[in-house]
Amino acid sequence: MSALGLTPRMGIEMTSRRRFLAGLAALALPCPSWADAGSPAFLAAAKVDEGYRLFGLAATGEALFSLPLPARGHAATAHPQRPLAVAFARRPGTYALVIDCAKGALAARLTPPEGRQFNGHGAFSADGAVLYTSEVVAEGSAGRIGLWDSHDFRRIGEWDSGGIGPHDIRLWDQGLIVANGGIETDPGDRTKLNLDRMRPNLARLDRAGRLADVVELPGEYRQNSIRHLALRGDGLIAFAMQWEGDPAEAVPLLGLWRPGSAPVLCPAPETEAPRMKGYAGSIALNGSEIALTSAKGGVAMLFSAGLDDAGAFLATHSRADASGVAAHSGGGFVLSDGGGGLSRLTFDGLSPLRREDGLAWDNHLIALR
Repeated sequence: MSALGLTPRMGIEMTSRRRFLAGLAALALPCPSWADAGSPAFLAAAKVDEGYRLFGLAATGEALFSLPLPARGHAATAHPQRPLAVAFARRPGTYALVIDCAKGALAARLTPPEGRQFNGHGAFSADGAVLYTSEVVAEGSAGRIGLWDSHDFRRIGEWDSGGIGPHDIRLWDQGLIVANGGIETDPGDRTKLNLDRMRPNLARLDRAGRLADVVELPGEYRQNSIRHLALRGDGLIAFAMQWEGDPAEAVPLLGLWRPGSAPVLCPAPETEAPRMKGYAGSIALNGSEIALTSAKGGVAMLFSAGLDDAGAFLATHSRADASGVAAHSGGGFVLSDGGGGLSRLTFDGLSPLRREDGLAWDNHLIALR
């Protein structure tokens, strides 16, 4: 018996009871949600003066919060339930910040394993338990998908991405769709090393990380790097490309894919295609429309995603440094630009939502569902 008059058995029982009561107390506490962060509609990185920040934006474009980033950002991903955002460095990069958007505090900083680099994008599993990160082996650019436990953000594994230079990744039927860009880059200065032998592909990984499906582009388009993805609930996958071949060629920069079939490339009219300057930066899908942006060309293009005319060109609208694009809950899209502007984008044109002087929106605008 201890000095307190407790037998070992009594001590174990009291410890177990305390743990049980603590567990009940934890269950009784309200779980933080995105409402605690103001229920943002979008996440976006931006350059502000001489620094960089991650913003949470309302559907109207109003900034609900902003948090500092250590360097230029690229894309972000949001936890499906908890108010956690993961901001990724401009690819290839070595930081990913897990930000508690309700508290305005850094929750964790992720660093890839030695010899690896983050490649700008990530996604949470449907239940939020696992974070997937797009990565490359620095030497050779072989693709990897990093797996992180979202409770404490420990690295718990990795998968092969199914290709070279993975960029965007999206959750699909509990597995993943990966845009393998096909470009091998110098880990120091990002020089492109294999433009004469590129093999971009779209890969589908199952829930165990096994390669379940992979498709490549036709040979004449092997220099069309597959970069970004937009998915619809019925299984349609839209993908955006960046042309690394002869700049005089106006090639399709939009593709559509349903796993199990061949990808379909969707050209713009000959009079419109050159306006993209071979570069599709961001893509979004909303119902029966697809939006594609080109910061280099200063335009946003709209295409149909209808059942009868999927991939048909609809319209081109000019916007200097058109960058991020995301579906708007009221229909159409929201477009961000490098001049600090946010605009509503529809077939009829662009209408201003908000503009912030001294701010330059970066590549992507991420919609929170």
